[in-house]
Parts: sequence; C-alpha cells; structure tokens
Amino acid sequence: MSGAAGCRGGGGERGPRWRRPWKLLALGLLSASSVLAAAPGAGAMSKEEKRRLGNQVLEMFDHAYSNYMDHAYPADELMPLTCRGRVRGQEPSRGDVDDALGKFSLTLIDTLDTLVVLNKTKEFEEAVKKVIKDVNLDNDIVVSVFETNIRVLGGLLGGHSVAIMLKDKGEYMQWYNGELLHMAKELGYKLLPAFNTTSGLPYPRVNLKFGVRHPEARTGTETDTCTACAGTLILEFAALSRFTGTSIFEEYARKALDFIWEKRQRSSNLVGVTINIHTGDWVRKDSGVGAGIDSYYEYLLKAYVLLGDDSFLERFNTHYDAIMKYISQPPLLLDVHIHKPMLNARTWMDSLLAFFPGLQVLKGDIRPAIETHEMLYQVIKKHNFLPEAFTTDFRVHWAQHPLRPEFAESTYFLYKATGDPYYLEVGKTLIENLNKYARVPCGFAAMKDVRTGSHEDRMDSFFLAEMFKYLYLLFADKEDMIFDIEDYIFTTEAHLLPLWLSTTNQTISKKNTTTEYTELDDSNFDWTCPNTQILFPNDPMFAQSIREPLKNVVDKSCPRSISRAEESLGSGPKPPLRARDFMASNPEHLEILKKMGVSLIHLKDGRVQLVQHAVQAASSLDAEDGLRFMQEMIELSSQQQKEQQLPPRAVQIVSHPFFGRVVLTAGPAQFGMDLSKHKSGTRGFVATIKPYNGCSEITNPEAVKEKIALMQRGQCMFAEKARNIQKAGAIGGIVIDDNEGSSSDTAPLFQMAGDGKNTDDITIPMLFLFNKEGNIILDAIREYEAVEVLLSDKAKDRATIFKGKMIPNYIIDSKLEMENMDQKLSENDSHQQNSEEASSASQDVGTVGEEPEEGESSDVSDSDPLSLAQADSDSVSTSDQDSSIPGLGEAGPPEPACTQGDEQPQRGQCSIECYQAHDLGCSDGSSEDGCCAALGFGSVCQVSEAWLLSPLLK
Repeated sequence: MSGAAGCRGGGGERGPRWRRPWKLLALGLLSASSVLAAAPGAGAMSKEEKRRLGNQVLEMFDHAYSNYMDHAYPADELMPLTCRGRVRGQEPSRGDVDDALGKFSLTLIDTLDTLVVLNKTKEFEEAVKKVIKDVNLDNDIVVSVFETNIRVLGGLLGGHSVAIMLKDKGEYMQWYNGELLHMAKELGYKLLPAFNTTSGLPYPRVNLKFGVRHPEARTGTETDTCTACAGTLILEFAALSRFTGTSIFEEYARKALDFIWEKRQRSSNLVGVTINIHTGDWVRKDSGVGAGIDSYYEYLLKAYVLLGDDSFLERFNTHYDAIMKYISQPPLLLDVHIHKPMLNARTWMDSLLAFFPGLQVLKGDIRPAIETHEMLYQVIKKHNFLPEAFTTDFRVHWAQHPLRPEFAESTYFLYKATGDPYYLEVGKTLIENLNKYARVPCGFAAMKDVRTGSHEDRMDSFFLAEMFKYLYLLFADKEDMIFDIEDYIFTTEAHLLPLWLSTTNQTISKKNTTTEYTELDDSNFDWTCPNTQILFPNDPMFAQSIREPLKNVVDKSCPRSISRAEESLGSGPKPPLRARDFMASNPEHLEILKKMGVSLIHLKDGRVQLVQHAVQAASSLDAEDGLRFMQEMIELSSQQQKEQQLPPRAVQIVSHPFFGRVVLTAGPAQFGMDLSKHKSGTRGFVATIKPYNGCSEITNPEAVKEKIALMQRGQCMFAEKARNIQKAGAIGGIVIDDNEGSSSDTAPLFQMAGDGKNTDDITIPMLFLFNKEGNIILDAIREYEAVEVLLSDKAKDRATIFKGKMIPNYIIDSKLEMENMDQKLSENDSHQQNSEEASSASQDVGTVGEEPEEGESSDVSDSDPLSLAQADSDSVSTSDQDSSIPGLGEAGPPEPACTQGDEQPQRGQCSIECYQAHDLGCSDGSSEDGCCAALGFGSVCQVSEAWLLSPLLK
C-alpha cells in the first residue's frame, strides 16, 4: 500500500452539513523535515551517511533489477534461488498468488517509474522500448482484476506519467508518443467485462482474451470478491479516463465504490472483508484495516486528493471515525465484527496493516501512526522481518514474509511528517536486514519462515515497484531528485499519478450520489492536508515521547487497560460451563453450548471454531452466559498461545533412498517428550497401527513395539492416542491429519493439546503432520516397506545423522548396487586422481558435517532447520514437483562405484567420510566420489554447504 507523495487536490463546494466556506490548502508533508532534522539533540544523521545509504539502495536495486533482466525477462517474475523466470503454467501452481501473472512481463512494467525515481533515466528509456516492443496483453490467461489493475495498468500509467514529464524537460524520451497510454487503454478495455454484474462490483478474475462469460474464459462463476479488490480501482481508472478523455473507466470505478458505501453496516459504519458481487450481502463480516479491506480506505482518501471530490473525503472520515472507535486499540489494530464492533473477531494481525500509519500521516492523525509504527518496528527487531501474521502478544502466527514494502512506506511518510532522524535509522535497519537475510546471488528471496531464515524461490514485482522507491526517497534530498515528487500521488502500488489530473477531462459529475452520512464530531473532518509545522510546534521530541512507552512492548506484556468485554461483564455470575473445562467430544458440553447460542464449526484445516449467535440462545440469561463463555475461551486461547506456544518440529526420513534429504515440518504436542531437550531426537522405523485412529487398545502391538507409530487424527483426544501406542511399546508417534489436502505450506502451525488432565504419564514424543506431508511417509512405506525416520526439534545434516557409524546395509539396494559396483570397479584406476581431489575438497570444508559443540548448532540447521529450502538449479530439479517424491519407484542409471582404493570399505558399507563427500560435491559422470552412486544419489553437481538439506519437494 502507498501513501500520497503530495497533499493537493481539486476544490469544490462544501456539502450541506458544513456552512463555513473552506479552501483546500496545498501544504506538503516535507515542511517539517528541515526544521526538525536540524533540531538540537535530535541526533540527526549526517548528510554523508544519508548519501551512503541512498547509494546502497541504488546498488541493491541494480542487483535485483539486473538479475531479473538477465535471468527472467520476459517472464513475469524472477525466481531468485534457481535464477530463472517464473512462467505461469510451467511451475507448480501457487493458487491465488499466481493470478497476478499474465505473461505480460509483470516485473518490468511494475518497475518503470521506479527507474525514474532512482534517476535511472537511460534504463527507463530502454525499458519502455522493451515494453512497447515485447509485451502482449491479448493472452488467453485468467488474471486477478485487482492485481492487474494496481500492478500493470498502474505501472503503464505511472510509466506514461514520468515519460511525458521527461519529454517536457527536453533531454530524454523525445521519441515518445503516448505508446504506454495506448497499452493502458487497451488493458482497461480488457478489464471492463469483469464489471458486467448487477451490482457494479467486478468479478475477481477476468480472461485477458475472452473476458468473463465467454465459453472459453474459464472464469465468471465466482460470486464473492474482497472489499479491497472492488474498491481499489478509482485512481487508475479515473487517471485513465482523465488521460484519454474516455469517461467509461472512471464511471465503472465510481459505481463500484458507491455500491460498497451503500452496503456498509449502518450502525457501525464498517465494511466486511468479502462481499457477494451479485446480492451485496457480506460474506465475511469481520472488519479491519489489513488484508481484504486495506486499500479501499486508502483509495477513498486519495481519490479526494487526486480528483477533488469532497464526497470521497466524507466517506473516508466516516469510516475513519469507526476505525478509531472500534478497531484501533493502540498500539494494536484488531479486527472486529461489523454487527458487533465491540467484539474482536480474531487475536492476530496481518502484515498488510503496516500501510495504515502512512495513511494516518496523510490524514494528519500522527500520534496513533507513531504508536502503531513503533509496535511494528519492535516486532521486526525481534524477527528481522514482519511476519505475514502475528498475535496480539507478538508471536509468529504465519511465518512467511514475501518482502512486503508497507512498513517501509509508513517509515518514509512518518519521516517526511516529523523530520525525526529516528526513522532514518529504521530505514537503515531495513536495508541491513534485506542484505543480511534476503539477498542471494540472483536477487532477493522472500522469507519462507522468519523464525528459521529459510528462503522461498520468489521475488514479487512489488519489491521493485515499491520497496526501493520508498527506501531511496527516505534518504534522498530534494536536490537528488530530477523532478518534484510532491507533484504526484502514489497509488497503492506506489505508481505515480500527476495531481494536475484533477482539472483535466472532468467528464464526471464531482458529487457522488450518496446518502445518510453519519453525524460525527465536526473536528474529525479536516479539510486541509496536515501542516507539520503546526502539528509539531517547537517540539522536535514529540515523536520520541510517543514511542518511548512502546520500546519494550514486544518483549514484555503489552500494557493494556481492561478490555471492553471485561469492562461490560464486570464480576457477574459465572456461566454454567467454564472454558477450561470444555471438551468438544463431550455431548453434554455441546448441549450446554447450544443452549447458550454457541455453535461449533469444523474448519477445513482441522481446527474448531466457536461462534455465538445471541438470538439462538434459549433465553437472554443463556445468551449472557454464552457471551461470558466466549470471552473466557478467547482469554484461555490467548493465554495458551502465550504460555505454551511451541516452535515447529521436524520429521526427517533417514532411510534409503532419502538419507535425510526429505524434512517434513511437524506440529508439536503440549505433552510427552520435549524434543528440544533431547538433541539427538527419537529415531526408528515407522509402523501403521490398528485401529488406525488409535482410540482404543492397539491390536497389532508386535508390529508397533520399538517403532514410531503412525495413526490418523480424529475420534478421540490426542493424549488418548499417545497413551494407547505407548502401552503397545511404541517409542514415538506421528498423527496424520484426516483433512484431505491439508499442508503446512498453507495452514498455520498446529499444536496438539492435552485432554485437560495430567499428562505426565506420557513420555514418548508425539508429532503432527498435515495430510500432504503425512502422505509422503505413507507413499514411502508402500514403495520401500522399511522406512526409518528421525523425530527432532531441528533437522540434522546427514553427516550428523550417520556420524561415527558405518552406513547400514539396508540403505543400499544390494542387487542393483552390487552389480553397479562390479561393473565400475575396473574404472577406478582411471579416476584415482579425481578421487584424491574430491577427498581434498572434502577435508577443506569437512567441518560442515561435524557434530556441533555444545552451545552451538550446525550451519545447516541454522540456515533452514525445518523448511524445505530450495536446491541449486544444477542439483535437484523441483520445477515439476508437487506433493510427489522425486525418485520414488524410479531406479537411477548405473553410477560409478566407490573409489577409495585399498581403504574403501566392502560393498554395501560406505564410510561416513565417503558419505560426507557427497554433501560436498560430486561431478556429473565422474567417479570423484563413487559413494554418490553407491548410496543411490546418482550424479549431483556441486551441492554447496548451504544446501546440505536440499529438499526434494516444495
């Protein structure tokens, strides 16, 4: 999301609620910078340091942009771990994320105006020529209307805006004749079929070639869209209309905004996350300022700034008043129910809300902006990046971080509003973290898990479009820019639209037909952009005084007053059922819940959700009991998360032909052996129990004894399963989710809770695998019968797994490998020199495979202990993998045998040194390390120490 670069808008007459005459003042956000940055005691960053950091941002951009152009273009995005382009249909589907890809060189278009902001005018001119020459918008592909609008249409319009600016200056782009605008208009017409609904809300997806309802479109059956998806169109569509004089685009975008406004919840003035595009009914009735709604609010305010239509400001201020009344719980921003705004809808926040402090700066409400921004910064300092979602007590909820720019955006706007050099230091931290943790040889890679530092083969186009733009502007002085950034407003993708559009081709009536504006405190309706010299009169320490109480907000309990629910409940009578006593499998408890109007919903990811409908309660007293029960459950859940949140565990398949290369992310149990205190973990062969659910006495104890038991989730408590397999002699247990298709890639970490009783009698480790990961083990059993796994707190490198041991005979398929070795023994002499060189290389970096000393951890485990990191492109290809395991049921071609001379162990007993040499690199087609073949690895080229745990699936 992006804020406005400038604070200017068109004029207009005030609505009927306001009788005083008014004038919109163009007071830029930069007014305080020079005053406060030089204030005594403010700790201003030197001009040399600012220039150094600005140059560092330029170098980082060059690293990302050049790698995209060299390794990915004309593909939509760069895959920075494998150094290739992401082409839709040629890589495994990532679901909705791929809807942004349309085979239209997305990253290049999204980056156009960034090149000009960073003073790379020659590169910009070359890029525009490439877009005009190479990009095809008439592809038979289904794309997201929202993403295509903000990234591609916005990118073309932003490119056009700076192109005509450069042309007017007379040095560059003299040949330009509006080609990008012609492409933008073509794309605009391709998006219009999505608006063919009775409500005027667009379908979420459209086929660029066939539209929506065409038989070959493969879309048009959707019924829902998110509020932001339908409400984040007005800037790009209005700009397209103003640039071209074709009013239809602005008309369609206004109609969608009008419909959402009319469907707001009138008592709370909030909107939900998801709406039915045909009926206008709210599908998801929770409301916040993060994912699904965020840029709807942003575009209401910016539409006023760009277009000068005061009805957009009236709407924004109405919503903003509701946000600050219900959602804002400083420094937190928590989702609520639109019909019951005093009741929180969830106990976690998503990272997209990081744009909101920047929007509050544009609004002029600086104090809560500083508070929320500081809270987010403390989370970043704890995890290096902002997790995709985190709880109210600042624990990781979703661990991914796709290099989102929203926090950098808010940092930039807070610096421009306050001039406080503290925000320059924040920007410096962002730069350092990106270079230290996300930078890879072919660009910058998204974080798959901020807790472990593992990477994802992904560099989204918005990283180039937004992140570098905001970071450069943060450190740039006015003389560093070739144009005045205050003459433009930023779209939500940080594309530049000129403010003079407000007076150009005004084919639309300024005043929207809206009704029933809620009477609010008139002081909330600011009709000027914030004058920072008034906001901070002679007080350069203002921002610091607001931040100071929040310095330890993450490491300590968040200082919160009594909650609204607690305040309303007081110390009244307790409900007949306490949350701590509730058991979902107890029929009596379920009957009590029903009486209180509380219902159970079993979610697809296996969790159980409780929802209360007071109107369904047996009486008003029962409804009150239900409300108390729900509040207790929320508090209990929060307490359990705080006290018992455990990190993910690892299930590592160590038998042939995996040898530790497959590491599955597993959920921990809140009972049984604590694997974090048993560094060696629990290792054993797996066995499927009977009955498979493990809810009664095990009938095949002889098969389970001294094994790790596999069982299915459901029908009884996890602790009961654990007791039954422990009684049968199992040394550990793995519970596999019974929800088809569930995966750790898409579902949050699952923890197995106890049964409310004392679980000290359970001494074996228990881990939970989602359905996709569990099927990997089950498939391996079907293929190889004997499957051995290691249950541990962190994945081990293979040299550690087999350290000090001869590799067992069972690892090798005796017949195949013996024949192979007999065949190749005669070739050993000719490759003796290569073997010695490989042995020497092994000794040079052999510490990678050594057991870490106490208090230390191996490089491999630290780099990515639990996630399946990407392999080098020359090692194991994963481009065509999904949930299948490469190599299962596939015998590789004969490979060279071990060539360690007289010291080489007999067939079937390769030493750990030979095994270790595989990790350090084998050359394709050679016998540098015959054990690579003898162990069933085939030819694996140059596996560096960073990829010892190279995965076989994503």
